[in-house]
Amino acid sequence: MATLRVVLDTNVLLSGLAYPTSVPGKILAAWRHGSVDVLLSDYILEELRRVLPRLANRHGLSAAEIDDLVDALSIQAETVEPLPGVDSDLRDAADQPVLGTLLAALQGSGVDYLITGDKDLLALAGRYPIVTPATFWERHAGH
Repeated sequence: MATLRVVLDTNVLLSGLAYPTSVPGKILAAWRHGSVDVLLSDYILEELRRVLPRLANRHGLSAAEIDDLVDALSIQAETVEPLPGVDSDLRDAADQPVLGTLLAALQGSGVDYLITGDKDLLALAGRYPIVTPATFWERHAGH
């Protein structure tokens, strides 16, 4: 079976790094083991770099370790450039680059899902392949 290709939103990356036993953590483990391919954009990576210090307080990561972590993710991931433009149905304009990442991946090398916990993005799930980590895991864990 072909490897599933997914875009991971920043909140999924952050939860997965913070809580390795959580569903996002399991998705990151599947990525590490090569059973899932992950596509990211520089926007998502930079957002992660911005929010990781919040985690650092809890996990004691230094700024250098955060940089190393984000760099490692960027090397493992396939990076796409988000498509410009705005979906007028998107409630939070800040999510546009994440949706743009999904659209670029769909148009380019192909992608199965955007995995996110963001309710504004999930509201568009009727039109795009957008799922929560739990839904993704239910459908594909162990396949």
